Amino acid sequence: TWGGQFRNQQRALERPSVIVPLTVILIFIMLYSAFNSLRNPVLIILNIPFALTGGIVALFLTDLYLSVPATVGFIALLGVAVLNGVVMVSYINQLRDEGMALEEAVILGAKLRLRPVLMTALVASLGLVPLLLSSGLGSEVQRPLATVVVGGLFTSTLLTLFLLPTLYAWIERSREDVAGG
Repeated sequence: TWGGQFRNQQRALERPSVIVPLTVILIFIMLYSAFNSLRNPVLIILNIPFALTGGIVALFLTDLYLSVPATVGFIALLGVAVLNGVVMVSYINQLRDEGMALEEAVILGAKLRLRPVLMTALVASLGLVPLLLSSGLGSEVQRPLATVVVGGLFTSTLLTLFLLPTLYAWIERSREDVAGG
């Protein structure tokens, strides 16, 4: 049997392995109640893997390990990724409700939501730069959290701005094709 520091880390990571999926399910339920459809919440939840990928790559590139602070960083990252997705999708939906064509709404929505999405990501990232660059006492706790959030926000923001509108158009076009034919 394993003991000591390894066992303590295993116990510490058991709780997030339950909390993170429950958090994602709760977020999905709230998104479903806000949008009254399955398409938009699924589209927004697709932002989560984009964010997680960036956090994992950032940990790998900086030679840091998955730890409890890194896991907390992933949870914080989920919130920002979902927020950016909600900002983008809800605005495109608003443009569509005003009668705008699909392609035009997606392009204009992505253009007009560029600044809010970038500001959300930049504020969170720039606020964590001191933690990211820390090397003193406590940096072993601060740096993994900041690394995950900054790396995840980088990929999540890029993919929110480019891939999310594309997926939105693809899903809506498929739905219109099914409804029309």
